Amino acid sequence: MEQVRSRVSSEDPSVLRGGRRGFVHVYTGEGKGKTSAALGLALRASGHGKRVFIGQFMKGAASGEIRALEAFPLVHVEQFGDPACLGPGHMTPGQADGARDGLARSRDALRAGKYDVVILDEIDVAIWYDLLTQSDCLALLDERPANVELVLTGRWAPRALLERADLVTEMREIKHYYRQGTPARAGIEF
Repeated sequence: MEQVRSRVSSEDPSVLRGGRRGFVHVYTGEGKGKTSAALGLALRASGHGKRVFIGQFMKGAASGEIRALEAFPLVHVEQFGDPACLGPGHMTPGQADGARDGLARSRDALRAGKYDVVILDEIDVAIWYDLLTQSDCLALLDERPANVELVLTGRWAPRALLERADLVTEMREIKHYYRQGTPARAGIEF
């Protein structure tokens, strides 16, 4: 991934709730760990008394992490995806409606003033699959209250999003046991 320059903000972070301003994170790339990194941030934030909203696009099954997060009262999770979504050109109208409903629900969570951290897991993939538009996602950045930390995950993050983010991390696969035929394992991959 080519280096992307960050926008510099003139906001004074000391005047915001919690003594800091929120930033926009993007976790992208072909490697494993994007959702895991975002959920790790959710656990850390919760451990410091911060309220977290997690909206999962492209996922609809009860994974181990979602079951575990039920024990964290400051973390609220909603799933908007359909695990049967096969990719560009193979989506149903219902899958597109689910993504748009998820975007509206995420926008509400972002603006509600009730969450310190908002994580939109796999939103980059929803854009790549044409379930959402890049413009929709960029509008979320414009609507983000200055004190809210916003995390966007998924492969294929659009360049315009990378340019607008304050932090971009690319997960790069160097070696993976999937290549030797190991299937996804409960408690490790889901």
